[in-house]
Amino acid sequence: MQSSGHRFRDVEHHPLLGENENYDSSSSSSSEADVADRIWFIRDGCGMVCAVMTWLLVVYADFVVTFVMLLPSKDFWYSVINGVVFNCLAVLALSSHLRTMLTDPGAVPKGNATKEYMESLQLKPGEVIYKCPKCCCVKPERAHHCSICKRCIRKMDHHCPWVNNCVGEKNQRFFVLFTMYIALSSAHALILCGFQFFSCVRGQWTECSDFSPPVTVILLIFLCLEGLLFLAFTAVMFGTQIHSICNDETEIERLKSEKPTWERRLRWEGMKSVFGGQPSILWMNPFAGFRIRRFLLKSKRGGPEFSV
Repeated sequence: MQSSGHRFRDVEHHPLLGENENYDSSSSSSSEADVADRIWFIRDGCGMVCAVMTWLLVVYADFVVTFVMLLPSKDFWYSVINGVVFNCLAVLALSSHLRTMLTDPGAVPKGNATKEYMESLQLKPGEVIYKCPKCCCVKPERAHHCSICKRCIRKMDHHCPWVNNCVGEKNQRFFVLFTMYIALSSAHALILCGFQFFSCVRGQWTECSDFSPPVTVILLIFLCLEGLLFLAFTAVMFGTQIHSICNDETEIERLKSEKPTWERRLRWEGMKSVFGGQPSILWMNPFAGFRIRRFLLKSKRGGPEFSV
């Protein structure tokens, strides 16, 4: 199909939207502004359950660490230092989780594949562009369609139910921080569990906890299982994400063995493109770039953007 000196290629051979179809081309220019003014949230049942479970498991770990292990301890500084460290890691992990879940991963505006929009791109003669037949958008390079978000996502790595969102161009940084902080807090909890078991066995379970010995054992065993599972899962995910960033290759591109048609940004260049700017402590801050006033304005202007 040829139009205005360039070719439009549809992945599934669907025709380009016509002028007399329902989509209003005048809205394509304002759709991106609307997205910027609203909160991104995916109403997927499975994803919301997984996200709530993530928060509950972190809260459970914090409860066991604080009330079972640290508060009953006779060593004041041991309790204070470990309590501050663990709770800081938990807050950073949950903040990174929220930023990942509520940040637009790089969605392409729906229904912008119109003749008017095509002409506004000023493409070169013979240049091939692609249309997604599912969301009727002009598909940018390295974008893939997510069947759960029902959108094409730029540099989509994968859809993660634990954060109820896709991991893409705009929120990959927060996902990396989430996996890192969960792995660190899990390792810290496991170390504290080891010390607690040693202390309880040495003291014959008399004064090691305010709870009864059977309850203490059950709580610690569940925390150890949770810590081992979370540590293994998030450490692997963190490693694969860093590997993907340093090689400028998403997980989907790796699984499909797609040959790169783009100029790769390897190692530090890739890290800079995801985390922004030169290496600094701000790379590890999930609150960087967050503005409370802007967030409140977004909430007043329309609430959740996507109801899927």
